[in-house]
Amino acid sequence: MRAEILAIGDELVTGQRLDTNSAWLAQQLLEIGLPVAFHTTVADQREDLLAALRLACERAEVVVATGGLGPTADDLTRQALAELAGVPLVQDDAVLAHIQALFARRQRPMPPANAIQAQFPQGSRPIPNPHGTAPGIDLTLPRAGRAPVRIFALPGVPAEMKEMWNATVRPTLAAALGVQKVITHFRVKCFGVGESELEAMLPDLIARDRFPRVGITVHQATITLRITAEGEDKAAARAAMQPTLDAIHECLGDLVFGYEDEELEDVVVRMLQVRGQTLALAEWGSGGMLAHWLTRADRSSTALRGGIVVGSREALASACPEAAAVADDDQACVASLAQQVRKTWGADYGLAVGRYPSQEGTAAHAPVGLALAYPDGVRTLPASFGGHPQVAPVRVAKQALNLVRLHLLRGPDL
Repeated sequence: MRAEILAIGDELVTGQRLDTNSAWLAQQLLEIGLPVAFHTTVADQREDLLAALRLACERAEVVVATGGLGPTADDLTRQALAELAGVPLVQDDAVLAHIQALFARRQRPMPPANAIQAQFPQGSRPIPNPHGTAPGIDLTLPRAGRAPVRIFALPGVPAEMKEMWNATVRPTLAAALGVQKVITHFRVKCFGVGESELEAMLPDLIARDRFPRVGITVHQATITLRITAEGEDKAAARAAMQPTLDAIHECLGDLVFGYEDEELEDVVVRMLQVRGQTLALAEWGSGGMLAHWLTRADRSSTALRGGIVVGSREALASACPEAAAVADDDQACVASLAQQVRKTWGADYGLAVGRYPSQEGTAAHAPVGLALAYPDGVRTLPASFGGHPQVAPVRVAKQALNLVRLHLLRGPDL
């Protein structure tokens, strides 16, 4: 059994509003053991909406739709469902009384148009909406030679939709499904190699017919391995994925830096805090990107001591004359910067990022100088500036953070 999620609205297909309902519903469906096979977004056009509903009913056993249940002329979900079922719309007096009571409590007259929200395809069941005028619709449609399809139509307002899901739809579906397996995801974050190289390090783990399934995605140079497992409950599903997690760690080692929502800055800050150590920054090309990330991660303000951001040789000469004197030598320049900010801010470590390509006459694809100063010395590293221009600065900044992480893990002998 599988589900399809249908998001309805002109504002969604035109990009004027982001569809967050579908992502939330997909997670909720997975929690009760019902995988989502399709996400569909359709405009407020009768023919298109009917076509999308018919297709969804052909390829899924459960369809959850959001949007199009308002009182205006472009709200067509109830009419489309009635046409799909080949039945008329009929009024539910109890629902109409509820809507009228809502307007009365708000001390406003009910516009005549709102009466349509009390109409439902004949044979369907209303889904109560305690705090809104748009009740949902629960409709079961027969299919020739197959099990019927269950359609749940909910309003597009996220707060109302979530309340109705939790109060009515989720328990209804859970009861209909009976004892089902829980599907659980877990994300492993990696950094340090490219996607294809990392995949090659995981023999057979990415195979589509493997259980648990492992998916791989890349976002701004961070590689995420998404493990999907199932079990009778969350604990059983997590236990089922543990051998896969062990294999990932064995194959990738220190390329794995964190889990779930963790980013490199979160891990670096935590490692520094555990050690009672501090960091200072010197940023030329990164323009304060590292300071922003680390400040956000260091909520207790104990790991990041401070730093400088420069944008030109003149600014560098004012902030750190010693580094400016060797500005033509990227490695010497960042080494001097890292040592200077470490000393100035009294930090255990000083991290420096040099100028980016196209700054101050550097070659278009020249590596960016990185340096980490520590009590016993300084380590420099040329960071690659390849890849898409919008991702390359982020990749360099993450390489700088990774330099700190690996030093804290391994010491100066990286």
